Amino acid sequence: MCIFCDIIDHKIPSKVVYEDDNVLAILDISQVTYGHTIVMPKKHVANILEADTETVKQCAEVISNLSKKIVHATKAAGCNILNNCGEVAGQTVHHLHFHIIPRYSVDDACQFIFNKSKPQDLEEVLKTIKGA
Repeated sequence: MCIFCDIIDHKIPSKVVYEDDNVLAILDISQVTYGHTIVMPKKHVANILEADTETVKQCAEVISNLSKKIVHATKAAGCNILNNCGEVAGQTVHHLHFHIIPRYSVDDACQFIFNKSKPQDLEEVLKTIKGA
């Protein structure tokens, strides 16, 4: 069973920030930072790679509007919009969702580390992606 589907069906209580016929946004129980919100489609789909374009558009519209509202209301300096797609990327709940994480300083509880990798031949990468 999907915990997010149970939340969408109101079988599990949550703090609803926004809801319409297609999308639900709730406060994340972990609150990495103050105002941390999760946006999810009501239609069950495992991740963005399996989602149809309309579902992604519906989520994107809510994310765009809600992130502005959250940043303004919480007086955050900015925010991260995050989607983990697949277990290797840190996805633990297999229902498409996006995190809106308000940011207050570079030293707050939310940290991302991008280690340097080997130099890449960008032309080769471009050919790989465009040829797919």
